[in-house]
Amino acid sequence: MTSAHVLGYPRIGANRELKRAVEAYWRGEVDREALEATGRELRKRHWQAQRDAGLDYVTVGDFAFYDQVLNVTALLGAVPSRFGATDEIARGEVDLDTQFRMARGRAPSGTPAAACEMTKYFDTNYHYLVPELQEGQRFHLASSRLFDEVAEAREAGHPVKVALTGPLTWLWLGKGGEAEFDRLSLLEAVLPVYGEILTRLAAQGVEWVQLDEPALVQDLPVAWKQAFESAYNALRSVPVKLMVATYFGGLGDNLQLAVGLPVDGLHIDAVRAPDQLTPVIDNLPGYKVLSVGAIDGRNVWRADLAALHERLASARMRLGERLWLAPSCSLLHVPVDLAAESELDEELKSWLAFARQKLDETVTLARLLGNRGNDEDRGRVAAATAALDVRRASPRLHRAAVAERLASLSDAELSRDNPFPVRARDQRRALDLPLFPTTTIGSFPQTGEIRAARRAYRSGELGREAYEAQMRAAIADAVQRQEALGLDMLVHGEAERNDMVEYFGEQLDGFVFTRHGWVQSYGSRCVKPPIIVGDVVRPEAMTVRWSRYAQSLTKRPMKGMLTGPVTMLQWSFVRDDQPREVTCRQIALALRDEVADLQAAGIPAIQIDEPALREGLPLRQAEWQGYLDWAVACFRLTAAVARDATQIHTHMCYSEFNDIIAAIAALDADVITIETSRSNMELLDAFQDFAYPNEIGPGVYDIHSPNVPDVAWMVQLMEKAAERIPVERLWVNPDCGLKTRGWSEVEPALANMVEAARELRQRHA
Repeated sequence: MTSAHVLGYPRIGANRELKRAVEAYWRGEVDREALEATGRELRKRHWQAQRDAGLDYVTVGDFAFYDQVLNVTALLGAVPSRFGATDEIARGEVDLDTQFRMARGRAPSGTPAAACEMTKYFDTNYHYLVPELQEGQRFHLASSRLFDEVAEAREAGHPVKVALTGPLTWLWLGKGGEAEFDRLSLLEAVLPVYGEILTRLAAQGVEWVQLDEPALVQDLPVAWKQAFESAYNALRSVPVKLMVATYFGGLGDNLQLAVGLPVDGLHIDAVRAPDQLTPVIDNLPGYKVLSVGAIDGRNVWRADLAALHERLASARMRLGERLWLAPSCSLLHVPVDLAAESELDEELKSWLAFARQKLDETVTLARLLGNRGNDEDRGRVAAATAALDVRRASPRLHRAAVAERLASLSDAELSRDNPFPVRARDQRRALDLPLFPTTTIGSFPQTGEIRAARRAYRSGELGREAYEAQMRAAIADAVQRQEALGLDMLVHGEAERNDMVEYFGEQLDGFVFTRHGWVQSYGSRCVKPPIIVGDVVRPEAMTVRWSRYAQSLTKRPMKGMLTGPVTMLQWSFVRDDQPREVTCRQIALALRDEVADLQAAGIPAIQIDEPALREGLPLRQAEWQGYLDWAVACFRLTAAVARDATQIHTHMCYSEFNDIIAAIAALDADVITIETSRSNMELLDAFQDFAYPNEIGPGVYDIHSPNVPDVAWMVQLMEKAAERIPVERLWVNPDCGLKTRGWSEVEPALANMVEAARELRQRHA
C-alpha cells in the first residue's frame, strides 16, 4: 500500500468558528473553557474529515489558537521576560493568555506588554510570531497542550502522526534582538527538550512525528548544514519514527544533507520542485520512507490525477510501500471546503479543489499507486481529466486585446518623467507639508455599522443608493476625525472596501470570488483570496468617485489608495496556465489606468501598496533577480503615468528589507511607509546602509496590538529613525492600516502620534 497523509489542515473552521471564538474571548464575551471547547470541536471535526477521506494518519499538532510557531515557542518555555513569570510558567506551563500577550500585547489576564515581532512565514502570506532569543537562553518543557491533543485524537480512535516545527527551522525563524548573536549556540540547549517531547509522544503511543524543516529549501550557511547533521544524530535514539518535512521549494544543494539525515522518512515538495523527485529517490537510503508532496497545498486548482499517476508510477515501482503521498505543504494555505461555494458556477467549481477536496485527491492517488483503487477513484480521475480539458479550451482564459497591449509596451512607459529630486521640489510646492508630516496607511475602523450595511447590500436588503449614502457618511466621518486630530495628509478611510485585494478584484475582469474561501493570515485575521481565472481587464474606474468625494470635504491633501500589482498577484490564487509575470503585468496595466484617472480627478497623492513584494521573493538567492526585475517593472508600469507633482506612496509591512533594498529603491516611489514599531526601528538599518534616496515613514504605532502607544514612546522611535534618515525625509505614521482596530483605540493613538510629530518639529526646527 501507499500511505496517505497531510502535513497540516486548516484550523479556522469552515465558517471561521475559530476566529469568532478567539475574538469573543479577547472581548470577554466567553470564558476560557468555552474557547477551549471550540478548539476541541474543530480538532474533532478536522480529524474526522481526514479519516472519512481515507487518510492513513490524522495529523495532530497543526492546531493553534494563534500560530503554530508560537505554540513551539511556548512548548520550549521561550517566553520573553517582559511577559512576566506567572504561576503557570513557574509550574512549567505557558498558559494561553501568555501566548496571546506575546502575539498581540494584551490578553484577558496579565499585564499588557509590547508584542513580539511578526513576519511572513517563508514566501507565504501567513504571518508567524518570531521567537525572541538571547545568548545563553535555557529551555524546558513548558506546555502540555500538544500531549493533550494527542490524547484527544487517540481517545477518538485515530491513528496519530504529530506535526511539529523542527529544532533547526525554529531557531532559523528566531531573532536575537538588538544583541544579535549566533542562534546556533542555543541548539545544544534546545535539543534535550525536543528529546523529552519526542519521548513523551512515544509513551502516548505515537508512531510517527513529522518535524517541519522548510529551512532546508533555502541557502544555508555551512554551520547550519553541519548543525542539521549533529542535531538529528542527537535525536536518532528517540523511540519514535521521525519524518523530516521540507516544502515551499526544492532541496537543491541540501539534497544530500536531507536524504542522509538519520531519520525514518523525508517529505519533499514535488509541486514547487517536481524535478527533484528522481535525484531524491536515487540518493534515498533503502530503509527510508519518501513522502511525495504531489497535490498543490498552495493553490486551489484541481489536480491532474491521471498525469500525476503516470508520473509517480516509476517512483512506486522503485520505492514500493516506502512511497507515501501527501499535499506539498500544510493545507493551512487554502480554503476549507469547496462544497460550501453554492454561488460559483458549476464549470468553474469543476476546476477547483479546496482542502477537503485535496484530501480526496491525495487518497485517490495513493490508492491507485498502491493498486487499491476502486470505481470511485477511477471516477475521480475521469472527472478531473474532463474538467481540465474544458478549462484548457475555455474562452474565459484569454483576451487578444490584453496580449496586444502588453506586446506594445515600451521601456519609456516604466519611468517617471523626472528623477526624485526634481519631483520632490514640485511636490513640496504643491502639498505644502510641515516637517515630520503625519498620515495613515489608508484604512480606518470597519465599524459594526459599516459591516452591517455591506452585508445588507450584498443580500439585497439595502439598495445601492442607500448603501452608498452610508458609505459617504462613513467617509465624511473619517475625514472630519482626521482634521480634528490634526493629520497632515488624509485618507478617505476605505469604508466601502471589504479587503484590499478583494475590493479591486471584484471590479476587474479575470478575477472570481468565493463566498466562504477564507484563509488564515495571522491570529484571528482571515482573508478571502480571489481566484485569477483569465486575462485581467479594468472595465471602469474603481476608486475615483470615492477619492474625489473625500477630497471635496477638505482642503488638506487626500491620498488615493490602490493595492499594487505584485500584492494583487501574491494574495490571490493565481492561474497556473501562464507565467506569473504575465499575469502581474496585466494587473499593472489595469492599475496604471486607475492612477491616471485619480490624477485627472485632482487627487494629489496616490498610495500603491506593495506589502507582498518581499513575500514573493524566491527562497533561493539565485532566483531573486529574475523575480525582482519583473516585480519592480510591474510597480513602475503602474506608477510611471503620474506627473512630477503627483506624490506616489507605497507601503510594505512585516518584511526583512536588507535583501531587497536595491529593488525597493528601484520602485522609485516618492514615499515608502514601513513597519518598524515592533522591530524598534531596526529595519531602518537597511535604508541607512543603502543610503535610500527617497522619503520614508517608519511606522511608530503597532496597529496589530490594542495597546495605545504614548507620545514619549513614539518620539523615542522617531529619534532613532532620525539617527539613520535625514529628518526632512521622514514621515510619521502607523505601521499598517487601521481597519481591524476600533475608534476607541485609534483616536487616542493617532492623537498621540500627532502630538509626537509636533514635539519632533520643535526639537528639529
